[in-house]
Amino acid sequence: MATGQQTDSVIAAIAEYAVNYEPTSELALDTARLTLMDSIGCALLAMDYPACTKLLGPDVEGTAVPNGTRVPGTRFQLDPVKAAFDIGAAIRWLDFNDTWLAAEWGHPSDNFGAILAIADHMSRKSRTESTRQFDVSEVLKMGIKAYEIQGILALQNSFNRVGIDHVLLVKVASTAIVTAMLGGDVRQVENAVSNAWLDATLRTYRHAPNTGSRKSWAAGDALARAVRFGLNAMAGEMGYPSALTAPGWGFQDTWFKGEEIVLERKLDSYVMENILFKVSFPAEFHAQTAVEAAFELHGDVATRLDEINEIVITSQESALRIIDKTGPLNNPADRDHCIQYMTAIGLLKGSLSAADYEDDVAADPRVDELRDKMVMKHDQRFTDEYLDAEKRSIANAVQVRFQDGSSTENVTFEYPIGHRRRREDAKPLLMEKFRTNVGTQLDDARVERLVSLFGDQAVLEAMVVDELMDLLVPSGV
Repeated sequence: MATGQQTDSVIAAIAEYAVNYEPTSELALDTARLTLMDSIGCALLAMDYPACTKLLGPDVEGTAVPNGTRVPGTRFQLDPVKAAFDIGAAIRWLDFNDTWLAAEWGHPSDNFGAILAIADHMSRKSRTESTRQFDVSEVLKMGIKAYEIQGILALQNSFNRVGIDHVLLVKVASTAIVTAMLGGDVRQVENAVSNAWLDATLRTYRHAPNTGSRKSWAAGDALARAVRFGLNAMAGEMGYPSALTAPGWGFQDTWFKGEEIVLERKLDSYVMENILFKVSFPAEFHAQTAVEAAFELHGDVATRLDEINEIVITSQESALRIIDKTGPLNNPADRDHCIQYMTAIGLLKGSLSAADYEDDVAADPRVDELRDKMVMKHDQRFTDEYLDAEKRSIANAVQVRFQDGSSTENVTFEYPIGHRRRREDAKPLLMEKFRTNVGTQLDDARVERLVSLFGDQAVLEAMVVDELMDLLVPSGV
């Protein structure tokens, strides 16, 4: 840090937590196991999508990296900066990984891209040098801390309202945790985190008319920067103590319209304990309960499509602001962030998969015919309970009205299957999701070994990280 200045309180609190906090919550550790499992599964499923895999691999073809990080589902062993990009992009690609919703939203599992990149690299390095080795228990604890930093920053600070993408919070969280993993002390973490705050990114690529695939690799980009900031800090690079609060030039004055960045509650393990899983289908989380409602209505509607007069979707304010889309949808990135498109697929098919966002499915004229009949309404209760710290519901209701004056039930779901309130029901479904996802890339024996491993907390935690990562390389690669 520059001398003679006091470090911004938010940066100081994040650094102190990253270095000195030791997670002990059994619920958080158990949930962290599920989040790591789910993130790996999502990354492997993404290997079926060339739009993702074309971005993976070394920046210079054929480059050898001693003790490099494995990229799950590939033959690549990369430097940890590029590996963080690749793992993070793969986890995030299909919008099937876990989610956090508050004043800001995002996907804390993105952070595993950086955590696994550093842990794997350092574990491999420890086999030839006297350096630190990481086991999976440490990865889970680092995951708890990264989730907490990102999620608590999101509780009260709405970055999207000033046009900033939520991957900034991934960058801040992963920078703090990676620097601590590298052995950084509180001052070094402060230096690294202050640099992360200077890297705000516009969210232009998430909104019409510019919605595009960058939204699927933006987190990977943030993670690569996080690892770079951590390595720089460990090399002695300076920080910027008033990066948030400097008059005129700090983040708050320049980007946040003079508003103060706040940590609404003490950093602990709250976010991991309350994380939201996408269990049965990939859909932007504000629409998850609308899709569940559409599934329930499928049997009553699928044979009467020509008789539909109107489809009413009642939702929360955040959904209306970010995924209420009319008009042409140009690509999968557009479609998986359109509540009308996702609901239409649910009504038509009674299911939803990543393949349903592709052009061939979108070309079905019935999809747009249903979208054209949809009306969006706001329910203030849905919004209030979405923001309520004790509830954190993500409610939607769907009702189909027919030309003869009859209508379906107004089906309402307050909490999606991935919510903490439905966690026990979700666990076996998450395991099946994992089995299916890793099965797209790995042979049956490897799949069953991984399923068994993630079903046993103690055995998983004792495993060295590079051994886990080696299990994720497809046979013959």
